[in-house]
This record gives sequence, structure tokens and C-alpha cells, in this order.
Amino acid sequence: MPQSTIVIADDDPHFRAVLKDAIGRHRPDAQVVEVSSLDTLQRAIAEHANVALILLDLRIPGARGFSLLLYLKAEHPTIPVILVSVSDGPGIVQRALDFGASGFIPKSARATAIGGVLRTVLGGGVAALRAPNGHARIDLEDREAARRLASLSIKKLKVLVQLADGHSNKYIAGHLAITEATVKAHITGILRTLGIERRTQAAILAQRLLQTGKHAEGNSLDDEG
Repeated sequence: MPQSTIVIADDDPHFRAVLKDAIGRHRPDAQVVEVSSLDTLQRAIAEHANVALILLDLRIPGARGFSLLLYLKAEHPTIPVILVSVSDGPGIVQRALDFGASGFIPKSARATAIGGVLRTVLGGGVAALRAPNGHARIDLEDREAARRLASLSIKKLKVLVQLADGHSNKYIAGHLAITEATVKAHITGILRTLGIERRTQAAILAQRLLQTGKHAEGNSLDDEG
């Protein structure tokens, strides 16, 4: 049986060491691959056919908010992803789970708690360490919209992110190397899935839901923490 691989995607070498130590304690048989950017993460997934888990910090260079988590789940639906973040508010945790994460580990977590999440997720479950006494106040409509957004194909997700950045159909077509007719078809599918009528509504919704910082406002999808 081939050795399973666990990928740690974080540009903080100290926390990578913390995670690697926790993995060593609970899955000493696993091969641990450390990466620090989106490019090296994609390369690691391509080079290892037996990835059993990805531990992902959305602040790695090249990542843009929650869009990276959505891309990973769309392209590799069978690989569980545990989000690790310095932002551990209950809203962020719930959004991560709605977008398909199998777990959440705040960077303030203790080693024993990290080990518990690893055991649960590697066993096929879902586990999230939430902020102490945290109570998420997330609109139920937003949660449903997040689930619908997470059901989009990778191609539609890429178009939606471009829409959120305010780009025209012509620009999106050139950027993604597809035709404008294909862009229009994807937008029609996006609107149908999200249950809305206008591309502007889809852009605003994506801007809001894909933010990862405390103040999920503004036009940038860049991670704030």
C-alpha cells in the first residue's frame, strides 16, 4: 500500500513545524510535504497521487480569500482540507465549513487540540476548533448562498472571481483563454445556481462571501488574515 501524503501549505515556517510535529505524533507513517505558496501547492498535489489531507493557510502567496479553498474542493473533491488561520472568529469558521473544509485549526490552538482535529478528519469526520465562547451570527441566506457557490464547477468559479474583480466578458475570456460566448454561458449558469438575475449581484455576493478577514467588505478578495 503506497505511503499517504499530507501537504502543509503555509508560508510561516514556525507553524509548519508545529503542524508537522502534530502529524508525526498521530500519523508517523505519513509523508509530510511542506509548501509555502500557491504554485508549490499545486505542484505538490500534481506530484503526489496519494494526498490524504491538505492543511491550508489562505494567506499563502498567490491565494485570494476563500477562492483557493473552493478551487481545491472543486478540483480535488476527495481530498479533505483543514483550514489553518490566525483569524478564528466563528463567522470565518462557519464559512470555511460551508465552503467544504473538513476542519479548522486556529494558529492559537494547542498541540493536543490540533491532534484531535487531525484524528477526526483523517478518520473521515469534520472537526473545527472555534473561538472561545464564539457565537456565529451568520445570515441563513448567506449560508445557503455559500453552499450554492461551493457547488459551482472550477470553470464557473474562475469566471465568478473575475466578475468580482469587476472585469468585462472580453477581459475574462482573454485571461482564462476561452471565448466570450463561453464566458456568457458560464455567467448564465452562475446566476442560475446562485438564484439571482444580474451579474452585478453575483459580483457583490462573491466579494462578500470570499473575504477572509474580520471586515469582509470592499472590493478586494485578498486575504486579511
